[in-house]
Amino acid sequence: MITVHHLEHSRSHRVLWLLEELGAPYTLKRYPRDPQTLLAPDELKAVHPLGKSPVIEDGEQVVAESAAILEYLLDTHGDGRLRPAPGTPEYLRYRYWLHYAEGSAMPPLLLKLVFDRVASAPMPFFVRPIARAIAAKANQAFIGPQLRLHLDYLEAELDKTQWFVGDSFSAADIQLSYPIEAAATRAGLDESRPRLMSYLQRIRARPAYQRAVERGGSPVP
Repeated sequence: MITVHHLEHSRSHRVLWLLEELGAPYTLKRYPRDPQTLLAPDELKAVHPLGKSPVIEDGEQVVAESAAILEYLLDTHGDGRLRPAPGTPEYLRYRYWLHYAEGSAMPPLLLKLVFDRVASAPMPFFVRPIARAIAAKANQAFIGPQLRLHLDYLEAELDKTQWFVGDSFSAADIQLSYPIEAAATRAGLDESRPRLMSYLQRIRARPAYQRAVERGGSPVP
């Protein structure tokens, strides 16, 4: 039996969603975030040394990292579903999006989260203007342009096909869902990019997505 170590409001929503799409049985162990730091609790370090989520256990196997988990689950429980056949152009595109999500899309979103917290964090009054100025400069000069670049790129890609790997839903869409959800929550994704907003509606309407939310909560607060 697969055990999913699930941190609330995190990337591990994608693991639950894939398992629901596959109809694979699993048990869920939920972890709350620290209310002050928003980090995972120390108990997760007993599962994996980095103490982060998602992590799954499947018999003797312990697998971490979202893309690695999705690939493992498709290898062991997928029966050829939710990814193109290896060796095809579609498969190459699938692998690209699977790794683009964390390798390219997430870094500017994380930087925005960090610098926004710097700007709003409690600090001595004489430091506050300096910290806010640094955060504003980082957002204006680098983070904001990078976010717009990636959102425009994703919007343009959805002009070609309904899903990111052609006209069939795949695990790459599951992997991409988290940065797109995060962008809608805290990085300015709105109706000015109608294809991405329509895409969000499509993924949220999937019954397996909704079951994952029921079991593990929403992916982002």
